[in-house]
Amino acid sequence: MDLSRRDFLKATGLSGVGLALASLGLDMPKVRAAAREFKLKGAREFTSICHFCACGCGVIGYVKEGKLINLEGAADSPVNRGALCSKGLGYGQIPNAENRGKTPLYRAPGSDHWEEISWEEAIDRAAHAMKNAREKGWKQTETIDGETVEVRRTDGLSFIGGSQINNEECYQNIKMARALGVVYIDNQTRVCHANTPPAMGAAFGRGAMTNPWGDLKNTQLVWIEGSNLAECHPMGLKNVMAAREDHGTRIVHVDVRYTRTSKIADDYFQLRPGTDIVFLGYIISQMLETGKFNRDYVLRNTNGACLLRDDYHFEDGLFSGYDEAAKSYDMETWGYALGADGKPQKADDLFAPNTVLTRLKEHYSRYTLDMVTNITGMPAEDVKRAAQIWLDNDKPAVMMYALGMTQHTVGVQNIRCFTIMQLLKGNIGISGGGIDAMRGQPNVQASTDFGIEFNMQPGYLVAPTHKTNTLAKWTKAYGTFRRKWYVNMTKAWFGEHATAENDFGFNYGAIRNGHHPDSIYAIFEDAYRGTMHALYLCGQNPQVTNANAGLVHDGLAKMDSLIVQDIFVNETAEFWNRPGDNPADIQTEVIYLPACSYLEREGSITNSMRLIQWRMKGPDPVGSSKPDYEINNLLWRRIVELYKDSGDPKDDPIRFMTWDYSDDHTVEDIMKEISGRDTATGALVNGIGELKDNGETSSGMWIYAGYYGREGNMTARRGQEDPGNIGIYPKFAWAWPDNIHILYNRASCLADGSPADPEHPVVWWDRAAGKWTGYDVPDVGNRLHGPDTPDGQKPFRMNGEGIARIYAAPYQDKNPDGTTRDASSTPVDGPIPEFYEPCESPTHNALHENKNAQQNPCLIYPRLPEKQPVGTPDQFPYVLCSSGIAEHWCSGTVTRNIPWLNELVKEPFVEISEQLAGKLGIKAGDKVKVSSARSEVVVKAMVTKRARPLMVNGQETHMVWMPYSWGFKGLSTGPSTNYLTIDALDPNTQEQEFKACLVNLAKA
Repeated sequence: MDLSRRDFLKATGLSGVGLALASLGLDMPKVRAAAREFKLKGAREFTSICHFCACGCGVIGYVKEGKLINLEGAADSPVNRGALCSKGLGYGQIPNAENRGKTPLYRAPGSDHWEEISWEEAIDRAAHAMKNAREKGWKQTETIDGETVEVRRTDGLSFIGGSQINNEECYQNIKMARALGVVYIDNQTRVCHANTPPAMGAAFGRGAMTNPWGDLKNTQLVWIEGSNLAECHPMGLKNVMAAREDHGTRIVHVDVRYTRTSKIADDYFQLRPGTDIVFLGYIISQMLETGKFNRDYVLRNTNGACLLRDDYHFEDGLFSGYDEAAKSYDMETWGYALGADGKPQKADDLFAPNTVLTRLKEHYSRYTLDMVTNITGMPAEDVKRAAQIWLDNDKPAVMMYALGMTQHTVGVQNIRCFTIMQLLKGNIGISGGGIDAMRGQPNVQASTDFGIEFNMQPGYLVAPTHKTNTLAKWTKAYGTFRRKWYVNMTKAWFGEHATAENDFGFNYGAIRNGHHPDSIYAIFEDAYRGTMHALYLCGQNPQVTNANAGLVHDGLAKMDSLIVQDIFVNETAEFWNRPGDNPADIQTEVIYLPACSYLEREGSITNSMRLIQWRMKGPDPVGSSKPDYEINNLLWRRIVELYKDSGDPKDDPIRFMTWDYSDDHTVEDIMKEISGRDTATGALVNGIGELKDNGETSSGMWIYAGYYGREGNMTARRGQEDPGNIGIYPKFAWAWPDNIHILYNRASCLADGSPADPEHPVVWWDRAAGKWTGYDVPDVGNRLHGPDTPDGQKPFRMNGEGIARIYAAPYQDKNPDGTTRDASSTPVDGPIPEFYEPCESPTHNALHENKNAQQNPCLIYPRLPEKQPVGTPDQFPYVLCSSGIAEHWCSGTVTRNIPWLNELVKEPFVEISEQLAGKLGIKAGDKVKVSSARSEVVVKAMVTKRARPLMVNGQETHMVWMPYSWGFKGLSTGPSTNYLTIDALDPNTQEQEFKACLVNLAKA
């Protein structure tokens, strides 16, 4: 082609290069292919998993001369099929970012600057800091409830992190913490989804997302509540939109403001923050009043027909057994009426006197249309229409939620409403059904799985307290079923030092004070009190992400040492240099350990739907940064060296903890230990069913048993087969447990093992072959035990009852010898969800006059009165809700270091309604002072129609909204919303109430 420079520039100036070249007669597909081939020629291809919202999107990267030159979505990933959101694509700039942490740093007490130090010095300083804090806070015994108990723990050292590192690194972290006797252990789940496991676990037995993303195509109704799916989980929305386009799926969105998710929904309903229970309770009442629920499913698979004790009652906002002084319940009266065999008695009629469903119907009969309208602010016609949509749908429906449901002082009970509604409709265990708990960080599912939290051990085994301080007591409380997994864990941790004679090393573990929640909030409160001396922080930024962030800063300022392991120097690492502070007044030493980005290291990672996928190593590390697993190796080996000559029994866990990971195959060695092996032969196990309870096998975490089995690394598989066209892809990566993709799928069958919906089978009993089979792995205890056996009649086998729990009764199932086989869990604030106002509320609780029932009766707040003031509506008349946006993520440590994401959204702001803006004389772009009882910030105003004022108990009520992803570090800076928010906590989990606190606004 004869083309002058003038003609080319003229064409491209008018229409852009691509269109211009096409207009000049070039074959654009060939041009694009040639350009791509030229760009990637000589590059090495690798696959990995995105760093952000836990959808688990696959990425493909290309490396040339050790540098990343391209990053894109993986077309063979069943999650994202080649697409990536703005954040996922933007991460491609991180491996080459100039402001990455490249070398270890040290900030001396009182210093106003960082010093570069060697890795050897950094590791030595960190190890000594941890040892000093451990010794300073050591408790060998403690007197609790009048009894002196051996506790073998330190109250001076704490661990936070794990949600941004890989599974194997999470495992290293929890082993380090537990061997050191640390009980103050937490991760990002505390501030996002801590309320999910106890809520879903109380109903189903497990606390995770029930169905895979691909299964969304089989649903006919997607009910999204408490989630801005479009911005916070874009590839989740991609699957929802495909379901609507291909199958006509209806989308309902319930939220406190109109968002990008609302825009794509068929139906949108606005309610007041913190009032979901009363709204959902009304829908439950209508299901029971009209009979529009799945009776056969409820009878077959739930405790709906079980009889309750006669002395159970609910009166004036309180369940029976309430202790006002302790702000807690004695749960005894919440139990079942038991038969002579110790099993719950059942009625033939679901609505016989005292059945679960009868009690449920009585409970929610108080939730009248007028009451719901007054409390939520939702117009009556909207309440009725939303309820009718749910009642009229008899096809598979899925409920999707995120932090809008969890981040409340009633967060567990919010989610319990979902479990009740789905069980009544028969939507658990089936294709197209389920409850999708959408996690917010790339590996927050696994950091929870691995027990990086104060109250759990790996695999959701409850951490021992003074009431369960021996293996015998622990087994009596939680059962022989779970004892097996505990023994396998301690056998993996202590090897030859874990024997039957010493209860397989159970007594090497620390014992918590069961009255003291050792959460991420307690860490900084106790640091402020002067008893917490050091914090090891890995991949988390609590100075930005914790509620009442001022208390975080003040707690850090009273510690001796802070160790931060991250890819950037974030606000927590540099808390001493906060604008307005005098570094000379802060005597905390800080050690910064530069970690690799996810693209620069290998390992496995678990997404929201429990799918464990493999990350290959891509570009070379930046500067002298190291993979977290290598840093962990160096740190632990140095700690062991510091204790090698100790003869003190309290140091035995450190000296005996297994750590046989080679430098060349660290991750693979860890995977094998987690997955499990025969302790005599070393042979790997292929699944949970091969684990034994007598020390002959070991598994670092039982729910991952088989993820690296005799066939190798199952997480690296990329098979595209989809038997039954369900969207499961059973040979793509590996899902816990045992590669089951739809949890509780036994519930999709009738009592005889045949599919309840023959047109959409998932699993079934193959009578001829004498085994359970199907398109998914059957979720049964033994696949050879048929439907005519006890094992074959447990659709929810992780509950003591073997069935799902609409009503969460305290219950222990017994073995024939009278010992506990398994125990079901019950939320501490009630067996049935009940509405209570947020801790800071603009109104009174219209359901209850009782002063103890205005807010959650089990809520204890303030815990530190001088640092935790409570606002009142006369001073702070508006409700603040905070959440994320599409362009930034969590604390912004990563996204605020990606230049073009900062161009998209440059600064924090406050979104207010046109009505409130008019009332206060505020225009778009004005600077506004937003104040709460805890602090104040100045940001610009965004005036919108997205959150209209609501009439609540006869009074106009306004909500304002703010994103929270800013701080004083990074390429864009701004005030953090979390200086305003309240750290009042759900009594079940210690998760904060981000979504509903009180503020005032004024022009700045």
